[in-house]
This record gives sequence, C-alpha cells and structure tokens, in this order.
Amino acid sequence: MAIKKSDAVMYRGTGRRKSSVAQVILTPGSGEIIVNGKKALEFFPYATLVQDMEQPLEATGTKKDFDIKIKVNGGGFTGQAGAARLGIARALLEASVDYKPQLRGLGLLTRDARVKLRKQYGLYGARRAPQYSKR
Repeated sequence: MAIKKSDAVMYRGTGRRKSSVAQVILTPGSGEIIVNGKKALEFFPYATLVQDMEQPLEATGTKKDFDIKIKVNGGGFTGQAGAARLGIARALLEASVDYKPQLRGLGLLTRDARVKLRKQYGLYGARRAPQYSKR
C-alpha cells in the first residue's frame, strides 16, 4: 500500500527466499540502492547478486526512477539477494499495476519455495546413504 508522508510517496514490498526476509521501500529518486545501511555493491560480495536483485527494475525500465531502501535479515547473501528481488518486484507492482505482465512473464512475482531438506535418520544428510556393501 502507498503511504503518504509529507508529499513523499513510498511503496513497500516484502520478499522471502530460503530463510531470508527482505523489507523493501521504494521512493521516487535517482536509482540509489541501500541495503542495511550500505550501498548494494558494498553489502553483497558479488556484483552478479546486485544484477540479479535489480532484475525487476530493468524489466520495467525504472532503474533510475526510484531510490530503494532494503532491510534484510536471515540466511546467506544469495537468499538475501533473492528476497530483495521479490520485494522490489512486489513494491513495483504496488507503484503501478501496468508492470504486472512484464514481471509475471519473467517469473519475478513468484516466490521460490525451495528450502533445504532436513537430515533423515539412518542417512548422513538429507539424501546421502551409507555405502552399500554386498558382502
């Protein structure tokens, strides 16, 4: 939902991936991305993660139109970048419903439900079984 604070419009979106949760706030601006108080390239160790996170902005052509503030916690940096991507896509959808076909077409509005499988009893991990011995 859009929130008006002294003539400043904000669009919010929440994204989740693995065990990471990202809260995204979009405000009209120049395209600056701040993640947990740091610039995106300083926060994420790889530039490819930042590119992955910016995918919704590139798909809609709004890379230079919004300043983005992201608060992310939990999980590792890959999950955090995926959560931020979903949060940005949802916030853009709140900004304008016209972006829905582009975002939906690239699969950016779908939450990736894959999570780590738990360890099973009798096995060494989720699926690794003890070595079979015929004799």
